[in-house]
This record gives sequence, C-alpha cells and structure tokens, in this order.
Amino acid sequence: MGLKLKLIIMNFLQFFIWGSWLITIGAYWFQTKHWSGAEFGAIFSTMGISSLFMPAIAGIIADRLLNAEKLLGIFHIGGAIALFALPFVESPAAMFWVMLINMIFYMPTIALSITVAYSAIKDKGLDVEKTYPPIRVFGTVGFILAMWTVNLTGISDSAVQFYLASGASLLLGIYSFTLPKCPINKSQKKKSFVDSLGLNAFKLFKDKKMAIFFIFSMLLGASLQLTNAYGDTFLHEFKKIFEFKDTFAVRYSEFIMSVSQISETVFILAIPFFLKRFGIKKVMLMSMFAWVIRFALLGLGDPGTGLWMIILSGIVYGMAFDFFNISGSLYVEKQADTKIRASAQGLFMMMTNGFGAIIGSVLSGIMIDKFFKTHQIMSESIGSVFGKNIVIFFTDPNFTSIENAFQWKGIWLTFAGYSLIIAIVFAIVFKYKHNPKDVKNIKH
Repeated sequence: MGLKLKLIIMNFLQFFIWGSWLITIGAYWFQTKHWSGAEFGAIFSTMGISSLFMPAIAGIIADRLLNAEKLLGIFHIGGAIALFALPFVESPAAMFWVMLINMIFYMPTIALSITVAYSAIKDKGLDVEKTYPPIRVFGTVGFILAMWTVNLTGISDSAVQFYLASGASLLLGIYSFTLPKCPINKSQKKKSFVDSLGLNAFKLFKDKKMAIFFIFSMLLGASLQLTNAYGDTFLHEFKKIFEFKDTFAVRYSEFIMSVSQISETVFILAIPFFLKRFGIKKVMLMSMFAWVIRFALLGLGDPGTGLWMIILSGIVYGMAFDFFNISGSLYVEKQADTKIRASAQGLFMMMTNGFGAIIGSVLSGIMIDKFFKTHQIMSESIGSVFGKNIVIFFTDPNFTSIENAFQWKGIWLTFAGYSLIIAIVFAIVFKYKHNPKDVKNIKH
C-alpha cells in the first residue's frame, strides 16, 4: 500500500469517528433521553476541557517516550472503549464523565495524526504543503460520509451512532500500528518542561496585537460550538410539527447539515487568494460576518419554503469556519518566532477549541434554558395533540408554544447578535495594515 493511500485511510477514519456522533448527539440527548439544554452544553464543553491540556501532554509523550503512530493507536483504542460505554449511561452527570474520557483520548489524536502524516511525507522527500492538503480533504469526506451513514440508517437519535463511532475508532487504533514510524526526537529530551508544554508561547500576549487576536479567536471559537451542538437537533425537531414532518430536510437532516462540510472544501482553496488580496483582518471580519449570516439564516429558515435559507447557511459556514480557523493559523505561523511556532499553534488551538469551546458550550446551554424555553401551555389543542412534555423547536414567532418548547428563532438570532458585536468590536480594536508581499508565498 502506498504512503498517500495509507495516510488517506488514516484521515478518513480520523474524522469518520467524529462525524458519526458530533452533529447527531443532540437528537439522542433531547429526543431519546429528554435531558436538559444546560446539561447538554456541559457535554460539548468536554472538547474544550480536554483541548486545554491533552494536546500538550500527548506532545510530550510523543516527543520523549513513545512513537506518535503508536500513541495514536493507543488513544483511539481507549476512545473506542469510551464510545462503546456511552449507550449504557443513564444520567447526564455520568454522560459528562464518560464523554470527557472519550474526548481526552480523541482530541490529541487530531494533532498526532498530523504529526504522523508530516513525518512520513518528509521522510519520503515530498513537499508537505503540496502533498498534505489533498490527503487531508479525505478527512472531511470521512466526516460527511459518517453523517450520511447515520442519517440513511436511521440511527441519528439512537445509541447505535456511538457503536458506529466505537467500531471506527477501534479499527483506526489497530490500523495506526501499521503506519510509518514516527520516531522519538532525542533532542526533545533536552527541552525544559515549560518548553515541552508550549507555555513559552504565552509570551505572545506581550504583543498587544497578538493578545487581541487570541482573545477574539477565543470568542469566535465559541460560535463554532453552537452549530455543532444544535444544528442537527434543530432540524430533527421539526418532525414534531405536522407541516414539516415529512419534508426532505427533516427526513434527511444530516444531508442538509453536510452542506457545511462540503462548503469547507471549496473555501479552503479560496484562502490564499483572499489573504493576499485583503489581509488577515478583513478575512477574519469576513468570517465573523459569515457567522452572523449563518445564524440569522437558521433563525429565519424552515424545512418548507425557507429551506433555501438553511442550505445557504450551510454554504456560508465554509467561509465562517475556514476563514477563521485556517487563516488564523496561517497568521499565527507568520507572526510567531520560528522557535515557538508549534507552541503558538497549540496556543491558538487552546484559545479556540479549549476556552472558546467551553464558553460557547456552557453559556449557550444556560442561556437557552433560562431565556428561550417556554414553561406554560399556550394552547390546549396543541397540548392535547403533542402532549405536555414534548419538546418542539420552531422558527415562527407566532407558533403556539407549549411546555418545555425551545424558541429557536430567538436562539439563533441571539447567536447572530453575539457574532455581530464581536465583528464590530474586532474591526475597531484590531489594528492591522495589510501588505500583500507578506503573504505572497502562502500556499494551501
């Protein structure tokens, strides 16, 4: 088997695992378990919590103690066990701890898979910038196919999705031991503990411009968790409304949501042009306003005549996600000293997937339960048809609400307002003068 094919399989499975449950766990949580929004937000915070420390710990182990490909295999086998255990959990508190264990195993594998790929590509004397992106695209393909599999098999609100993810994780865990060796770098043993943890990158906060950039990266990172956590659940719950229950978007919600991932692959290719033409500040602003549009379209759309808005929100997601995550990492790469570039990228991940994810997950769950949940039956006829405790998600402000109904139009528009405020403040406080020559050599 050729090197590229080996790495394609690795990337495919790496993100197939995530795609099997990340978008659909909300349907399982609300429809099958009937647990609360605040507790659901805590579940998504496990990604942020694990991102605060596990990538650094995994880096130390891979640098000093164990080959990266072997560590990748061990972590995925551990994750397979945790995912297999999730269906047996009977309380939100227990779900939190089991999911945290799963994410402690999974989150560092994202960086480890990149390390393995880069090492193997370089060993073959190939150009990483030209060779890796086409391989990485298959990770997105894996994520999309996992979503479609969950949708077509009808397990999007079932515990079976965790078994699917567990099986893929076990397969990748075993497969990882066949990947090209990524040997320990003996020179890393001489590094200080502070350097190994990447704590030296925090000196970037001494630069006012970088400090502002990282703070807004954290705030924007919170936005990313909102669509991951609630997007698919939002579409799923339209099945409780007679008018929409048989529409294509409700029956095949994961297909609709996968438009977002397909859009990513397109906007990735556009990044070099936009960075060269407009610079990081304007590109980041494009991302922020794209989040505004994304949330607003979800708030105004529905699976019927408003389906075009939901689809357009998926297309816009590509710009919102890529122009923030990938452009941001390129900016960090350019600004950081060569000695701390890896640590600086770790700091960027910590601010976005760590602190940002925690803020977005926890606060959104609390906000929804406190401000966007109806607790009174407004219509006896609706209550008699659907029952008092059913959860209905809707976008029409005139729709008759019932007990425990989530007012999704208000929720999405609040998220849009949050992103708009961030964009306006960022435009004012982040001072950056673009020089096209600075990015003329950026490749993707």
